[in-house]
Amino acid sequence: MESGQACAVAPSYLGWSIFNTLCCCLPLGIAAIVCSCKVQNANALGEAARAAEASRTAKVLNIIALVCGIILIIIFIAIKATA
Repeated sequence: MESGQACAVAPSYLGWSIFNTLCCCLPLGIAAIVCSCKVQNANALGEAARAAEASRTAKVLNIIALVCGIILIIIFIAIKATA
């Protein structure tokens, strides 16, 4: 193994992005999928800094989408329970 080739692969969070798109928040999920694809492309090209930045963005978008989805589900259940 060459000493200059030891770079970590940034996680893409693609599975989480797809889940959030289908189950939680469509717009944020789509944005997260786009960022996840950017991570995979940057990893394939060996651009660790760009991959890490896109990975961080995808993670933040996924967290926000998940929280929004949970809040919407709670609101929906509360409305159905009181109706």
